[in-house]
Formats: sequence, C-alpha cells, structure tokens
Amino acid sequence: MTIECKDCKGTGSIIISEKECPDCKGGGMQKSISLDKLSEKDLSKLMSGGMKCTKCNGEGKISVTEPCKACAGAGKFFTCTVCGRTVAGEELCESCARKSLIHVLSPECDTRELEIGKIYEGRVQGHANFGVFVNLNPQLRGLIHSSNINFTPEVGDKILIEVRNIASNGNIELIPKNLKEYQVIEVEKQLPRRKTTELTKYLGKPVHISGEVIQIKQTGGPTIFTISDEDSTVQCAAFEKAGERAYPDIKSESIVKVIGEPSMRNGAMQVEIRSMKQLWGGDATGIKERIDSAIDRRAEPHDTQFLVKSEVMEKLKPGMRNAARLIRKAVLKSRPIIIRHHADADGITSAIAIERALLPLIRDVGGSDASYHFYRRSPSKAPFYELEDVTKDLTFALEDHERFGQKMPLVVLMDNGATEEDMPSMKQAIIYGMDIMVIDHHHPDGTIDSLVLEHVNPAYAGGDYGITTGMLGTEIARMINPDVTEEIKHLPAVSAVGDRSEAPEAESYKSLVAEKYKPEDLKCMALALDYEAFWQRFNDGRGIMNDILNLGSSIRHQQIVRLLYEQANLAIAEQLEASMPNVKTQKLPNGAVLNVIDVENFAHKFTFPPPGKTSGEIHDRMCLKYSGQPVVTIGYGPDFAVLRSRGVKMNIPQIVRELRSEIKGAGVNGGGHLVVGSIKFVEGMRKEVLARLAEKIGMAGTG
Repeated sequence: MTIECKDCKGTGSIIISEKECPDCKGGGMQKSISLDKLSEKDLSKLMSGGMKCTKCNGEGKISVTEPCKACAGAGKFFTCTVCGRTVAGEELCESCARKSLIHVLSPECDTRELEIGKIYEGRVQGHANFGVFVNLNPQLRGLIHSSNINFTPEVGDKILIEVRNIASNGNIELIPKNLKEYQVIEVEKQLPRRKTTELTKYLGKPVHISGEVIQIKQTGGPTIFTISDEDSTVQCAAFEKAGERAYPDIKSESIVKVIGEPSMRNGAMQVEIRSMKQLWGGDATGIKERIDSAIDRRAEPHDTQFLVKSEVMEKLKPGMRNAARLIRKAVLKSRPIIIRHHADADGITSAIAIERALLPLIRDVGGSDASYHFYRRSPSKAPFYELEDVTKDLTFALEDHERFGQKMPLVVLMDNGATEEDMPSMKQAIIYGMDIMVIDHHHPDGTIDSLVLEHVNPAYAGGDYGITTGMLGTEIARMINPDVTEEIKHLPAVSAVGDRSEAPEAESYKSLVAEKYKPEDLKCMALALDYEAFWQRFNDGRGIMNDILNLGSSIRHQQIVRLLYEQANLAIAEQLEASMPNVKTQKLPNGAVLNVIDVENFAHKFTFPPPGKTSGEIHDRMCLKYSGQPVVTIGYGPDFAVLRSRGVKMNIPQIVRELRSEIKGAGVNGGGHLVVGSIKFVEGMRKEVLARLAEKIGMAGTG
C-alpha cells in the first residue's frame, strides 16, 4: 500500500525560494521568436498581444526546489511488504532488505505465482527412490531430486526450498536451502476483484471477491459465510473438518478478501473458498464505504402513489418512505427483522402486508431459507410492547447472535408502540443494540419518539385512529415492494372493518375492492382474524392467517372464514346471553348513557370473546338500543377497565394521566385511542378509580 507524502504533496520536492526567470527576465513574455517555426495557433496568439514564456508559463519567476527529506524524493511512502512498517522510496524497509526472503504460497496460488530462483517454504509430503516430494501449498507439489539432498527429512516437516526450474508439463524442480536468518512473506494470487453479480461468468474459475461478512452458519460439513458487496450477497463455503468451524478468527461484520471458485449449488451461487483473510485499515474502510453507499442507493423505496386519496397520508408520506427505506436497508444488510403487532384484525393485516413485501426480498438477498433466519412476526396480546414481548425477542436475538453471528434485529412495532407504556421494553431493547420503529394509530403522547428510528402516526399529520395501521402498513409495504400490490390491496378494508373506522379513507379502501369483497366478506374476515388470534395466542399462525386473508387457496379461504365466523358468532352469542342481563345502565350529567358490566363475575373466563371484545359487543348492542344518544360502555374486572364510546368527546390517554395524579396509591396506567382504550389499577382501589372515571366521562362534551 502506498501513501502520498504530506510534506511535498506527492511531488517529491520542496520549494525553498523563487527567482527571476532567466529566459524572460521576469517579464513573462517570450523574448526571441522564430516565426517560421510557429504554428497557426501560436501565430494568432502572437498577433493578439504576445506569447507567454514557456519556461515560467508567464509567471516571470521560477521556483527553486530541493528533494523532500521526509520521503527521500519519492513523493510517497510504502508499506514494507514483509514487516508492515512505513518506509520511504522502497517497498522493503532497510532491515528486511538485508535478510533473505522466504515466500509462503497461499492456498489459491498456482505455478503462475512461482518464480524460478526464489526461495519458498514447503512441507515434506513423501519419499521416493529418486527424491523427496514437497507440497508448496494444497495444489502445488515439487520434487527435490535425490542427487540434490544429503539428508532425509520426515514427512510433515517444514523445509526451505528454491525453485530451480518449472517444466512445460508443470513439474517443479526444487533444491533445499539452509538459512539461519530470513523474513517470511506471504504470496497471494493476484486476481482482479469481481462483484457478486459477475460470478456467473467465472464458474469453476478462481475469482477474488471482497466484502462484508453478514452471517456465519456452521453446518454438519462446511462453514457457510454470507458475504455482501456493493451489488448483492453470496454464500461462501469453507471446509476444515466435518462440523468444525473454518476461519474461527473471522467474525460477523468483518471486511474480508476471498479467493475461491464459484459454482451452482441447488440453483444458487456458492463460492468454494480457497483462502480468506480479514482486511484492515484503508483497504477495509474503502470497501465498507462503497458497500454502505451502494446499499443506501438500493434501499431507496419505490415511488408509489397511494391506493386512495388521503390528505393525512400525503402529509405522512416522508415518514412512511423513511420507514420503508429503513426496512429495505435492514434486508439488504441481512439484518434480522422482527415485526411485533397487536393481536387483532388491524394489527394482523398491517403486519402481514409488510410480511408479504419483505419475504421475497429477504430470499433474494439471503437464499431460499433466509426467511427462517432473518425474519420473525410475533403478536402482542396487549396494545403495547410488553416486557414479556421484549424478553422473548432479546432471548432469540442473543441466541442467533451467538450461534450464527447475526446482527441484533430491527424491531417494527405495528398497531402498538406509541405511548409511555412501551418505554420500559424499548429501553431494554436499546441496551442490547436493537433498533425500533413504530407504525401505529393509537394516540401518541410523544414520550417514545426520542427512542425510535421512525414513528409513523396519523396524529402527527392532523389525523386520528380512523386511519388504521392496516392502511399505513399496506402503503408502506407497496413502497418496499410494489409487486405485492394486487395481493394485499384488500387488507386496509379488512382492517377498517375490524377497527370500525369511520374515516373517509375507510370507505375508499372498501370501494377499491368492492367487486371482489362485499362488506359482509370483509366483516367475516375481520372477525375470523380476531377469533383465530385469540387461540393462536403468541404464535403468528402464518398459514391460517394467510388463508383467512385469501393469500393462499381461495377454496380453503372460503371454508375457513365461514367456519371461524360461525364459531366466533356462536361464542359471542353465548357470552352475551350470560352478560347482557347484568349490564347496569345510568344517565350521566352530560346526557350520555353509561353502561357498566363486571366481566370478571358476569362473563365466561379464558375463552372467546375476551373482556375487551365482550365489552365491545355489549357496546354495539347498547348503541342500537339507545340510537341517536351518546353511549359509553365500561367492562371492568378486579384491576382493569376497558372503555368503548360513541358520541362522547373523551381523551382516554389524558384521563389516565389525570387519574394517576389525582388518586394516590391506585397505580393507574393505560391508554389507547381517544375514545377506545383500557385502564389498569391496583385491585384495592377499583371502587375509587371507577367512580372518578365515571365522573370524568360525565363532564366530557357530547355530540
């Protein structure tokens, strides 16, 4: 490696003074001119006012210089090829130049790297009557003829040999050398660097690639290194022993140089490694910068138009594009992605929209099985990132980091993550190097924004929860991978029905797919998702969820949705048959009808519908009973309450904050949308919390 001398800026000389030009005597113009030797161009210059002095270029003075002492006039410094010291003017430092050089051939070298007369290090491979066979590397073997050796080395011994001759048939003639003092220098095969996208041109031929190690996987046979360069990724296989880690010093995120042979394995490109070494300093930095710059360009999201008109989403578009960019970049850098979503129809549709866009890209980058290593989707029972959730995510991530050298993941929170309740889990994730992004429509309180890479929320663009996460997720998915548009464009309509959105966008998304899905079809899918999510608990249920959303077999879709819808309605009917007679109703000072139900004592436990869903179903029936009037329904248990409202201008996150400060010792927390949410408290303070809650609802505006 060479470095330009800073003292002379690579010129090899230093200006010490200036003097008058002897040719033009300081005038800058040429004094004597031979007209017959002038070109037409020069003659034109002369006629227009004269010609510059060629010696000083018209300056009238010339510089007096001396050789640069720092670099000995060379203009640059060299890194000694033996010891690595920085030296001026030569490629070997003075100390190394005095010693004999012993060359060690790296495994990929062949006879083209051998030079007659140079001394190499070899290893005795075997004996014959006519001499000793010596391996110079795994593919080069030479012979010391018996007439040239007067001792018998043991098989496996290191031996210094000089290459005397290389025959036309490739036979290498060696003679032993005995040196007491020498320097060892490694000889590498000099091959031009190839990009991963070029490897199909060089099948079976030695190539040189350099890039970043993004994953290391130990199989029962070889070690598989996934290496990324500016263009793409490729898997490289190195074999030491069956199941034994090759190149144990190479870690994930190392910048490496690989010499190997490309081949096709199971329809995918793979490089059989002959040699691999880690790069350092400027070599590594340059490659890393080129890779990062290329990935930034490739991570740019697609410039899509929204499926429907929405002023709110237009204002949110920069943030949505940034979310798409961050997700695409994680895929291109083979960084694992975890999608955490609320376990209801809105959360599921939003997450599956992103999932359908991601999986093809992940497989393109990391191979057919990459989706199992670099992606996971997990539902959250609560509408926030619980400590139980982050504990599971961290456990899996740390195990994968230890076993496969994977990076810590990017966590995408969908239909949750917008409030103070998420902070404890987020802080724990950040300690371990996990990055977090939030795509949500719950009313934000601003507390988590400094902890996340991006927070897409309609409240930040003048919207509300009527813009569902399913709508946001689908549009972001199209920015990530527009090829999935046709298969996911009905998901926003399902989420709108599931979250009972009354926003204009909800009607637009329903109209968009009206020819294929009637309102009843959307309702059936939304309820089937909620019902199946209850029984899936903490599993993503990918196969069944895909069938419910018609992302697989259409026949199976119709059968499973019909079945789950019937089962869910039967369970709801049984629950309401027990609960409705126990609903207590009263009129509040603001004219609102307040309905309360003790779901702990007057509803079936541990079955569908859960307390939140039960309260919602009761609320729907009370809204029909008191049509045209403002209605609030509270379903409460020993230490919680869930709220549903119509026609009452509440702000549940604000009410929670007020209750927490006003009722000491109640441990109030919770949140949600402005008029739909949940509150938690300590069991002994339930009476005081519920009474104050009813009082605040009675003071809220209506209409």
